[in-house]
Amino acid sequence: MKFIADFHIHSKYSRATSKNTDLENLDKWAKIKGIKVLGTGDFTHPEWFKNLKEKLKPAEPGLYKLRGSDSEIRFILTSEISCIYSKGGRVRKIHIVVLAPSLEIVEKINVHLGWIGNLKADGRPILGLDAKELVKIILGTSKDCLIVPAHVWTPWFSLFGSKSGFDSIEECFEEYSKYIFAVETGLSSDPPMNWRLSALDKITLVSNSDAHSPPKIGREANVFEGEELSYGGIIEAIKRTKTLDPKPCTLIYTIEFFPQEGKYHYDGHRDCQISSSPQESKKYNNICPVCGKPLTIGVLNRVEKLADRPEGFKPEGAIPFKSLVPLNEIIAEGLGVNTGTKQGEIEYKNLIKNFGNELKILLEVPRKDLEATTLPEIAEGIIRVRTGEVNITPGFDGVFGKIRIFSQGEQRILSKQGTLF
Repeated sequence: MKFIADFHIHSKYSRATSKNTDLENLDKWAKIKGIKVLGTGDFTHPEWFKNLKEKLKPAEPGLYKLRGSDSEIRFILTSEISCIYSKGGRVRKIHIVVLAPSLEIVEKINVHLGWIGNLKADGRPILGLDAKELVKIILGTSKDCLIVPAHVWTPWFSLFGSKSGFDSIEECFEEYSKYIFAVETGLSSDPPMNWRLSALDKITLVSNSDAHSPPKIGREANVFEGEELSYGGIIEAIKRTKTLDPKPCTLIYTIEFFPQEGKYHYDGHRDCQISSSPQESKKYNNICPVCGKPLTIGVLNRVEKLADRPEGFKPEGAIPFKSLVPLNEIIAEGLGVNTGTKQGEIEYKNLIKNFGNELKILLEVPRKDLEATTLPEIAEGIIRVRTGEVNITPGFDGVFGKIRIFSQGEQRILSKQGTLF
């Protein structure tokens, strides 16, 4: 059995999220996207936790499903927590994703964290708490919880971030570093970038969408294979430990953004529309050449600074990955329209109706079946993304990168060829 999991999302109770992000819509979009196991997100928020208790019921061990539904989607209890504190003479801002095995454990976690900060203010609570102290509290509640530093390279709010992070796991978590088994690569980095740090060789690289609306789930995800579906099996696969025999499941690859499409890949200054590679930033002394303010140092530059290996290095036993572009973006470019148009939505629904879900379309459906179902330029776009034949203008300072699959006017040529045949 192969299944896809996305652990890091947000509910409607987090800032800057869609009001449609409720359990019913998440369940619906998980089917559309091809996600089998979806994080609940935001389990620390009182109203969302109330929703989870009322609307979910136990399924396989440690997993949940919607009450009164025959849906095959499973929910796993997750939340992102923002730790903001002073350490080593600097303000640190670290986001951490927590996975928990039961609603009972979550309730105990929430009681403890409620003594420290206001959990009602945001689905992603801000706590004035050292990250290592958070690990101590979570694992003190249950050793079966998993702690995953979120989007570890982004400038703000991350473990290695240029603005407020650390240079190593040990510097951040100290004696609790041994309990960090995985880190989340984030949209602006991919596994090859992380492979350049030997310190991450024993750390599992996971990828999640960090979705703020249901249609965004699954844009990054994790693909598992095994005979058994359970919380314990998933955690063991991520930890890559051998306490269970035989192993219930294995993490076989991750699904990634092309990292250049992430909004913090390059350095830059959004207000002045300055985007620069690490080499260009060095020439500028990391100062914006337009306004003279400091550039926001992006993920690529930060990786270059901490890397102890050359670009292209691949450690033994590294978990594979596949880079994708969301289907609605491929359709929009194939049609020559913006995302969100009615024409694009019609074609998206047509493909989902014929093939079942988005990730199956992007990863598995043969070219001939695509060509028999959709326009030739859309079929060609899907195949090009699979083979990495894309051109990308890198994202910077909060601006998403721009992907181009076709050269100017190429769609019309493909369309004429399709009509001819």
